[in-house]
Amino acid sequence: MAGINKVILVGNLGKDPEIRRLEGGVVRAAFSLATTEYYKDKEGNRIEQTEWHNIVLWRGLAESAERILKKGYTIYLEGKIQSRKWQDKEGQQRYSTDIVGEIFQLIRRSENNTPSTGGAEPAPNNPFPNDHPF
Repeated sequence: MAGINKVILVGNLGKDPEIRRLEGGVVRAAFSLATTEYYKDKEGNRIEQTEWHNIVLWRGLAESAERILKKGYTIYLEGKIQSRKWQDKEGQQRYSTDIVGEIFQLIRRSENNTPSTGGAEPAPNNPFPNDHPF
């Protein structure tokens, strides 16, 4: 039986996408995305819990991210979880988990930037129109 590896996130960019152009013209974009949840503790205090996700986009989607995304923007993102193992400079085994994005949609620009009028350019193959309720 085949498995399903699907992630859906709505969050805020922690930094501008870092763009790399690799051999053969392949473009890679990487950035952090913060998702925040709120709950109340036993005493009724509101607790905020933020999770940071490492996002990686490839090729045309990375090029769209380079043109569209900035730190603080809120996006809707669909992708898959990908774990990898690597050695650091000291020869220690390290592990990291990334979300490899397959589509994204700009939801809102940050307060510091020009307000969104709903005319943002959708990412390639994005099934959501600019007026999606997210």
